[in-house]
Amino acid sequence: MKKKRPSLKDIAEVLNVSTTTVSFVLNGKGEEKKISKELIAKVEAYLKEINYKPNLVARSLRTGSTRVLVFMVEDISNHFFSKVGRLIEDISYKNDYRVLFCSTENDLKRTQDLIHLFHERQVDGFIIVPPLGIEDDIKHLMEHETPVILFDRKIPSLKTDYVVINNFEGAKTSTKHLIDSGYKNIAYITVDLDQGQMQDREAGYRAAIEEAGLNEITLKLPFNTTAVTESREKLKNFIKEHSNIDAIFFATNYLSQSGLKGIHQIDPNLINKLGIISFDDSGFFEMYSPTISAFAQPIEEMAEQLMRIMLKKLKEKDTKPEYLTLKGTLVARESSQPKTTKL
Repeated sequence: MKKKRPSLKDIAEVLNVSTTTVSFVLNGKGEEKKISKELIAKVEAYLKEINYKPNLVARSLRTGSTRVLVFMVEDISNHFFSKVGRLIEDISYKNDYRVLFCSTENDLKRTQDLIHLFHERQVDGFIIVPPLGIEDDIKHLMEHETPVILFDRKIPSLKTDYVVINNFEGAKTSTKHLIDSGYKNIAYITVDLDQGQMQDREAGYRAAIEEAGLNEITLKLPFNTTAVTESREKLKNFIKEHSNIDAIFFATNYLSQSGLKGIHQIDPNLINKLGIISFDDSGFFEMYSPTISAFAQPIEEMAEQLMRIMLKKLKEKDTKPEYLTLKGTLVARESSQPKTTKL
């Protein structure tokens, strides 16, 4: 026969205290409510002795809070998103929140289904990397006073909080670094997505190329995480067809990693002849030979700002939206240095 879970009333009777006292201690509010340290220790010791676990469903009904947040990105396995997610998880845990992670694949229907699912489960807040067309669903969350923060990209038509990076300046800085290193035929490899952050990166590349009086060389690959091999073949053909390319700027770190593999497949020595830089850094880039240069996004600052805004919105309902555009850092490694031998 299943053993009955003891209620707060049962615990209070054993300890000869009020149920309110037990509740305050259980929710970490003992000191705040001026309960003595001795009594807090006594309650905590008994809870540990009986291995008491609170009924989360009952608590959420009582408090109106599930203490659960959602981190919704295009691909949680991506190095950038997973790093930010890990930091968000740590900050959330320290503030007695738990995080649910999910991937949208930039698919509108999938994103809508996930938002509906978690909103029905009454999660406390959303951090979302929004795909195109999701405006009405975000607006619905806002109308229901559910805290929502956009990340990595913004929706200009909505007055909601966001944390992004200055993609234009990051791409321009990266391209200019290659130009300053002596490269003249710089290819830009990106994904064919009609999204603000990708458009800004391409615009940054174009601005630097135009200012230097050089010619644009651009390849746009389809966004499809299940067709990596096919995209890599298109990249390899592109490089073979443009034999004058002396440098490549990859618009994302996952394009960089796939592209570096393709470059090696063409010629193991080709990586030593090309100038290479990536938008988004990766721990793997320091393991290559040569080490790969990158424009690093401020991952820790992003996570801290996302959670600062979220925790503020959870405590205060009528907060003004914050629009944060952060700065990244150029990490110049071996791959973008001047080459003595070029193609």
